[in-house]
Amino acid sequence: MRIAPLIILSWLTIAAPAAASFDRTAWQQDYGQLKGELVSRYANLAWKASGAGGIDLPALDRRTSAALASASNDTEAGDAIRAFIAAFHDGHLSEVPYLASATAPPVEPAKAALDPAQPVAGCAALGFASTGPVAFSLPLESLPGFKLISDGLSGTFRSGLVTRSGVTMGVLRIQNFRARVFPAACLHAWADLRRTGRTITAAGVRDATRLRWFKDLTAAIETLRQAGATALVIDIGNNSGGDDSGDWTPRLLTDRSVRSARLMMADAPVAARYFGDEVADIDQALVATSSRTAKAALAEARSFFSRQSTAIGQQRCDLSWVWQERRAWSLANCNRLLDAGYAGGFWAGLPPGAYGDGTAATVLSSASTVQQFYGAWTGPTYAIADKRSYSSAEMFAAVVQDNRIGKLVGERTGGDGCGFMTEDEPIVLRHSRLRFRLPNCMRLRADGTNEEAGISPDLLVLPTEGESDRARGERVLNVIAVDVHGASWKAH
Repeated sequence: MRIAPLIILSWLTIAAPAAASFDRTAWQQDYGQLKGELVSRYANLAWKASGAGGIDLPALDRRTSAALASASNDTEAGDAIRAFIAAFHDGHLSEVPYLASATAPPVEPAKAALDPAQPVAGCAALGFASTGPVAFSLPLESLPGFKLISDGLSGTFRSGLVTRSGVTMGVLRIQNFRARVFPAACLHAWADLRRTGRTITAAGVRDATRLRWFKDLTAAIETLRQAGATALVIDIGNNSGGDDSGDWTPRLLTDRSVRSARLMMADAPVAARYFGDEVADIDQALVATSSRTAKAALAEARSFFSRQSTAIGQQRCDLSWVWQERRAWSLANCNRLLDAGYAGGFWAGLPPGAYGDGTAATVLSSASTVQQFYGAWTGPTYAIADKRSYSSAEMFAAVVQDNRIGKLVGERTGGDGCGFMTEDEPIVLRHSRLRFRLPNCMRLRADGTNEEAGISPDLLVLPTEGESDRARGERVLNVIAVDVHGASWKAH
């Protein structure tokens, strides 16, 4: 199972150079092209058209058409199309930078050599850098009685202890679900590779860092337990996303079996690449394994992904109705989606040691990559989230909630859901050259709803007028302490 890049990208909008004269018809044709691409490739379109996504697509289409009809220059026309995209409230559906025409073939510089004796420089060259706030999303460190255990700079994760109403909470910050934004994890992995005599390569460091991220997370949890924590609080507020780590991490927080979300792919050519990657990984595992049960499971998975690849484009489903009417959402209705198994692969999850073959298990359920860390914590668990928790952070929140591992505290998450299970080329509008990326996947929760709708908290704690962040942080801790004492946790 390849790691799926789910992280949200923030781009500076760079407008295309203005045309010599304004051509309204060309802009209207661009808009028609954009709508056609959404119909063909946007995984969430039928969901949005049902009204569940919070927008009225026919009304939005009318507004955009009117704005283009009244535009008097390129700036106004471009703004109309950007406003159309923004109205979807989907961070994965977004503009990407304008590219000027190449005047000569691009020249790619040689890759920098990695010096085993220079881990700091090497990790920096590989792109490991802190790109998000290390501090807790609420200033918990500033509250009375909070004891900082790790600052999240010299160590991988920021963590601390705080006691309210007799409940000692171990608080741990996960600012992103992608190892690349944790330089300390890279440095730890680099040291591991040198200590065991393995060669320092870019791929080796990246793979080792991903595993070390989970080892460091497990160690942070154990440190909090030994320090007296009786409840674990995971802060995913202001977490913009990441990769499949959002699906794997909940398994560290329980000793029970955990199911990944059901996965759908857009019924478009991009799905062939995802299904093809799955088949290629399965074929490698089939050659390597000697386990009969593993071979049987791998063959079943291969047959499934091969069938799904063959099914691409066979639905005969025209989604152009979305610009004229609303229709109830259902997987049985016209939606241009294909079953793609689960977020982690063919199986929703596997127990540790499945098939007696770690490689086969990982191919069939990618979370098996970190099975050695399963059940690192089994006590009361809470996740602090807010409206800036997106993408893979929502994946984490949904798996925690749907598998009854713990409770979500704070605000409803931002609502981006699944983004990209494989890379795809952006839309490039023919006239304006504006470029937009389209999400190609959908994750469905246990109740069948789309993660893109956002994850509602079990314990709602909204910001209030005149309240400081410190005061709200205190309120969150008190809400958690009360819940730990209550029967609501025992029944969860």
